[in-house]
Amino acid sequence: MELKDSLNLVKERIARAAAKSGRRWSDITLVAVSKTVDSDTVRRAFELGVSDFGENRVQELNKKISLLPEARWHLIGRLQSNKVKDVVGKAVLIHSLDRWSLAEELDRRGQREGVEVPCLLQVNIAGEEQKAGVDPNEVRNFLESMGQLKAVRLHGLMTMAPLSDQGERARPIFKELLEIKEKMVKHRYINVDMRYLSMGMSQDYEVAIEEGANLVRIGSAIFHPD
Repeated sequence: MELKDSLNLVKERIARAAAKSGRRWSDITLVAVSKTVDSDTVRRAFELGVSDFGENRVQELNKKISLLPEARWHLIGRLQSNKVKDVVGKAVLIHSLDRWSLAEELDRRGQREGVEVPCLLQVNIAGEEQKAGVDPNEVRNFLESMGQLKAVRLHGLMTMAPLSDQGERARPIFKELLEIKEKMVKHRYINVDMRYLSMGMSQDYEVAIEEGANLVRIGSAIFHPD
């Protein structure tokens, strides 16, 4: 399948899923995951209208930023503290804030460089040991602590469901994150807004959107369709 065709198919499915939850295609932010994609293909996707791309590794992120600086680049993989200096001020959104010590390190770097550091709080809804993220019961305390920071801004929540070829299996995970978000928006936390609910990848993004996601990270369905 040609890139244009696979991208159009993904957009159509996003639009249908959004309609089921009373929204439009334009309400959903598509982040095309380009971690295994060469720069020429990424540029073609950009020319086809994709504005946001996601990378797992900081080194690859910076390489592609240098090749396509006009795009919006997201860091979606786990961030080690010693790599903070290489991502602050470059990624438009860090999706993987998964521990308080990382928030503090990002804040120190952001203050040093005089920039805000936009992040999503990663929540480990599924409780998988191999996945990063704060425990659902720790979300409130984390948000309450955000007022201690000066540069980090939290723009929502992110989670990943267990890998499955059946997106429907992920629905309970997505429902739970939505419930957490709805509880949190009832309170005013300093340096926090809940504009993004990031959940859903190639195998389950339609279910995620139906359950309230407004940011999805899609790679293989765009770049490597069956």
